[in-house]
Amino acid sequence: MKKTMTLGLAVVAGASALPLQAQESNDTVVVVGSRTPTQISQIPGTVWVIEHEELQQQLDTGADLKSALGKLVPGLDLAPQGRTNYGQNMRGRSVQVLIDGVSMNSSRGLSRQFDAIDPFNIDHVEVISGANSLYGGGATGGIINIITRKGKAGAPTLRTQAGVTSGLNDGDDLDYHLDQSVSGGNEHVQGYLGVAYRDNGRQFDGSGNEIFPDITQTDLQDNRSIDLMGNLNIVLTQEQSLSIGAQLYRSGYEGHRGVYFPHLGDASPNLDDAEIRDGYSSDRDPATDRKMINVQYHHSDLLGQDFYLQAFHREEEAKFNAFPYPSPNWRNPDYYEFRASQQNTKLSGIKGLFDAQLSDSVGLTYGVDLSREKFDADQIFFDRDVTDASGALTQREARSEDRYPGYRVDTVAAFAQADWQATRGLKLSAGARQQRMNVDVDDFKNVPGGSNHYDATLVNASALYDYGNGHQNWLRYSQGFELPDPAKYYGKSPDISVSANPLSAIKTDQVELGWRYQGGGWSTQAAVYYAWSDKAVENAEDLSVEVVDEKKRDYGLEGAVTRYFDNGFEAGSTLNLVRSEQKDADGDWKKRDARYASLSSATAFVGWSDFERSVRLQANHAFDLEDDNDREIDGYTTLDLLLSQQTGFGKFSLGVENLTDKQYSTVWGQRATMFYSPYYGPEYLYDYQGRGRTYSLTWSHQY
Repeated sequence: MKKTMTLGLAVVAGASALPLQAQESNDTVVVVGSRTPTQISQIPGTVWVIEHEELQQQLDTGADLKSALGKLVPGLDLAPQGRTNYGQNMRGRSVQVLIDGVSMNSSRGLSRQFDAIDPFNIDHVEVISGANSLYGGGATGGIINIITRKGKAGAPTLRTQAGVTSGLNDGDDLDYHLDQSVSGGNEHVQGYLGVAYRDNGRQFDGSGNEIFPDITQTDLQDNRSIDLMGNLNIVLTQEQSLSIGAQLYRSGYEGHRGVYFPHLGDASPNLDDAEIRDGYSSDRDPATDRKMINVQYHHSDLLGQDFYLQAFHREEEAKFNAFPYPSPNWRNPDYYEFRASQQNTKLSGIKGLFDAQLSDSVGLTYGVDLSREKFDADQIFFDRDVTDASGALTQREARSEDRYPGYRVDTVAAFAQADWQATRGLKLSAGARQQRMNVDVDDFKNVPGGSNHYDATLVNASALYDYGNGHQNWLRYSQGFELPDPAKYYGKSPDISVSANPLSAIKTDQVELGWRYQGGGWSTQAAVYYAWSDKAVENAEDLSVEVVDEKKRDYGLEGAVTRYFDNGFEAGSTLNLVRSEQKDADGDWKKRDARYASLSSATAFVGWSDFERSVRLQANHAFDLEDDNDREIDGYTTLDLLLSQQTGFGKFSLGVENLTDKQYSTVWGQRATMFYSPYYGPEYLYDYQGRGRTYSLTWSHQY
């Protein structure tokens, strides 16, 4: 295996797995838990690879990136729709999302990791399920590493894609996208440049009603996005290569529809009877802006070892919708004050890694990670007179204040991972990561800032047995940790000072037993798991963060099976059974609060293809959820249909999402009512509805 072309994978926090479609063998080389290229057959864990073709199948039905992954990756929750991916956990816990090894997660939990890249620029996606001890904070439930497209040697290759999506409700119910890329190069330099543009209209539910905007986390109605991405791979010498990648991404609201509140100026103001109207104008609109650069260097024989070095920088601005805050008392407000925040993150880092083969049967990977994250946020207070007079359709800035305390997180970590091929069939692996984090919090609204230090030692151990006939089993123990959101923890009260209330990092332990098999027309993988921690993160009534000293556990089963028949037919299913529990003050295990617990889910499909034509029918089901406080989330079932035809002028695809026009409330919509009502208004304001039946026509051509 020539490792010079795997530079973009080797130092990143990604993993790999058996894809959900057929592949020739388990010898495909991908990035794994040791952070070096490794064959699938050598991976002691539950891992998945989503190839571009199967990802595109989901996208051609009209799904966005997070929705597509929720349907393809067992263990990952179905997507909440809208802009946010809040609550889209893996195995009941948080997931770390990366693009070519650069983390999209931040200490501030903004839940916009998938509002980060257009799928047109994605080559494939690598996923590892479960707590991970080698990649730092945020990977308590798993890792999703998005691998972007790269240039290849040869004459210039162009790729064009265009598509439209509509529910055929009215003239505003139309989404369209236009994408273009060019790639090519020679044996010394290869390059890729891609630009993707998307323009969304309004959306309608299964009853044909215009979907009420998500005024909390924002949605993607009337949203415009552009993703400009490029990279160069330079072969310096036979042993050395350099890769340089850059991205500019913007996704933001650019419409004229807004929420009209008729009772803001009443003697007893309230948020009842709101409706969607034209005439919206604001000094701050919802948007995500990102700049990123990623430089990677590889030397295949430095001191007799493979050496990988990665340096990266990411800047991100996240803007939110104008939101009504009841003042001075939410139970009987004298008025509503509208505010909108902008939250800014800068993340820089360096990762260095050596990969040494100590003997024919023993390998060692070791390295160091350094990073610095900076965060600050402000909020605009809108003019009350203008807001009340227009029913909140017109929002004009009156003043600006800090929204959260600013902070800086410096991280230094060292890790090592060893593998021993004990026998022909048995492979043993173990590793550790030692991480130190220094968190400096600024003064905020008369609350003194300060510093906290964290030390975390994370370990993993696994055994993989290959029976030599396509079957493999593994047993794995691993740890991960997360640092609760410093911005939402500090600054809420003078009683929560940094020095007097150190924020506690939460460590997760996990064990899993897994099996996979490929052969005889079958592609299967499944694992049972049990994860636990001695603390849990919750939100107070005012949505600030609390760390509670109550044990939490998640356990379940994730798996997928695909059966390939003669004449191009196939059928398959994924299953995600998860239960989340928390121990109360009396020492009893209770179902975890429905605001945080993951829903079990399942998909099933049948399909046919002759390499020129294809058809696929897929069912997606979210199970009901009820906690011990009688909070409920109603599940739902939707159907998707996809037809495609390859021609001499490119490929044409017709997709129908939500084929039966199901009327349902999204999981996020049901959770939002629990979070925001009645404290911030009536339930109907936050019950974000699912989109009804839509039709998508897509054309793509490579030439």
